[in-house]
Amino acid sequence: MTNLSTPLATAAAAALPSRYPTHVGATRLYGDDFHRDVAGVYRDLRARYGAVAPALLDGDVPVWLVLGYREAHFVLTRPELFDRDGTRWNALDLIPPDWPQAWVLGADSNGLTWAGGEEHARRSTVLHDALAEVDLHELRARCERDADALIDAFAADGSADLMAEFAQQLPARVFTWLVGFPAARQAAITRDSLLVLTYDAEAMAAQERLTTGLAWLVAERAARPAFDVTSRMTHHPLAGPPETIVPDLRMVIAVGQQPTAHWIGNTLRLMLADPRFATTLAGGRNTVRRAMAEVLWEDAPTANTSAWWAVRACDLGAFRIQPGDMMVLGVAGAHTDPHIRPNGPAALRGNQAHLAFLAGPHRCPLPAQEIAEIIVAAALEVLLDRLPDVSLAVPSEELGWAPSPWIRGLTQLPVLFNPI
Repeated sequence: MTNLSTPLATAAAAALPSRYPTHVGATRLYGDDFHRDVAGVYRDLRARYGAVAPALLDGDVPVWLVLGYREAHFVLTRPELFDRDGTRWNALDLIPPDWPQAWVLGADSNGLTWAGGEEHARRSTVLHDALAEVDLHELRARCERDADALIDAFAADGSADLMAEFAQQLPARVFTWLVGFPAARQAAITRDSLLVLTYDAEAMAAQERLTTGLAWLVAERAARPAFDVTSRMTHHPLAGPPETIVPDLRMVIAVGQQPTAHWIGNTLRLMLADPRFATTLAGGRNTVRRAMAEVLWEDAPTANTSAWWAVRACDLGAFRIQPGDMMVLGVAGAHTDPHIRPNGPAALRGNQAHLAFLAGPHRCPLPAQEIAEIIVAAALEVLLDRLPDVSLAVPSEELGWAPSPWIRGLTQLPVLFNPI
């Protein structure tokens, strides 16, 4: 938990009474109390405030947490009221250079995620069209080969951590191949794409190597195009300069890898722990697809998504939102909104109106959703075919969740099986 005596905390905390009085004493979306019972925190916030609640990020930085499904959809689909331009933030002067969540500003990214207006529309079209031409049969075959290779590495052991040894590895491998890195470079790029997500001392160097590698790939495919995503983006009629293509490819690798990995992990946890699935693992693809769909409602890999900023003053929930206020969209909270689930957890299973892929201009492109679904399905089906007796090595309630307000994913997934 952040030490509230540090400058990181005191700058924002000291400003709350005068500048953000509604946020004085607000719930912290960080620290042990939050991560110990995230669902309980959201229930308490909804009971106290309704669809929108004042909340605090690391260092007691004030934000609005959107818990209502309709309200989240409103923010996502009204770019004239909420956009992703972090320079609007009215709390920017309170944010120190070493703030742990500084990435939400997108200041060093230049990526599609933080673009707006015509620039976002142009780059979205380029990415959508490049992904839409992926051969899905070839993709499925590649996923199966990579899944088999990963399983081969631990199949004789009789035990494994399926997060570190399988779920994290497979999407990283596939996305590295998908963008077009030659075979000789794929292993190194895969390692760096995983290191970037650790946020430790090696992450910055890995980020630089990944960016350098992507810049090389863009230049290489500009001169010698091939049948890959980078070539199609580079030679698209609406393609921008390399300095815009590189961060968009980096987003494909990073943003594609982590949610996909946790979609695999969360679905495996459900299938191994829930009697509805644990007793029917032999049910094959039908069982896998049902579990995958349920996870997007009940344990979506993106628990919260950030960030949107208010373009002008407006009413949302029970509060008056001021220009420059930062909005955190609670995907997990919206999915449990009693207004859309009056009959309890089973009410929306099978319904595709979840927000796991967002909505509006910044919705995950449909081809990207299809690619992620193929990766996850192939991972699960190959694993359960190869290790039909796989079981959790610890009780499901002892599995640890990543200490992040953004990701809903396991830190480890220890399993046992008969060696093969």
